[in-house]
Amino acid sequence: MFSGIVQGAGKVSKIISKKNHITLEISAPKNFTKNLRKGASVSVNGICLTSLDDGKKKLKFDVINETLSKTNIGKAKKGSLVNLERSITASTEIGGHLMSGHIHFAGKVEKISTKNTNKDIQIKFPKKYKQYIFEKGYIGVNGCSLTLGKVNRDSFFVHLIPETLSVTNLSDLKKGSFVNIEIDQNTIAIVETVKNTLAAQKSR
Repeated sequence: MFSGIVQGAGKVSKIISKKNHITLEISAPKNFTKNLRKGASVSVNGICLTSLDDGKKKLKFDVINETLSKTNIGKAKKGSLVNLERSITASTEIGGHLMSGHIHFAGKVEKISTKNTNKDIQIKFPKKYKQYIFEKGYIGVNGCSLTLGKVNRDSFFVHLIPETLSVTNLSDLKKGSFVNIEIDQNTIAIVETVKNTLAAQKSR
C-alpha cells in the first residue's frame, strides 16, 4: 500500500526489452533506496512494482506486457522522469489517501492552464468510471494523491500547487500526455455497496 505522497522523481536510465516483459532501471533520488530490500514494493508512476535488488546502484523492476499496455510506463524512454514512493509501514503518516498501486486506466491530458505558480489539468476518463469520480473526492494521478476538482461527463480537473509540481513529474505534462489513474478504492466499495443494496431492495 502507498499514501500517494510522492517522495521524488527518478530518471529512467535503461530499458531492456525481453520476450514477455521489460526490465526497467531507474536512477533514484538521494536516500530513496535506504534499507530497500529485494522484493520490496515500490510505486513507479503509481504502479506497484517489485524491486529486483537492494537498489544500491539502480532501482530495477520487471514490467510485464499487461502492465505496459494499460499504463503509461510503456511510453517511458531513457531519460524519462517517473514518480517514486516506497510502500508505507505501520508508522507512516498518511498525508494523502491509501493507494494500492493498481492502475484502472491511463487518462489523456486534455488541457493545461497555468495560474501564477499553480496549474489546472483536465484529464479525460472512460465513461464507465464516471460513477466513481466525484468533485472533492480522491484520485491517484501518476502515483500522486490529489483532490478532484470539477467533474464533467468524461473528464475531470485537478489543481496542482508549486510543491507538487516541484517534487513530481506532473510539471512536465503536456496536452496529449497520458497519466496513470487509480480511483479511490473506498469510493468504489461504497458505490458498489449502495448499488447492490438498492438492487436487493427492488427485487423484494
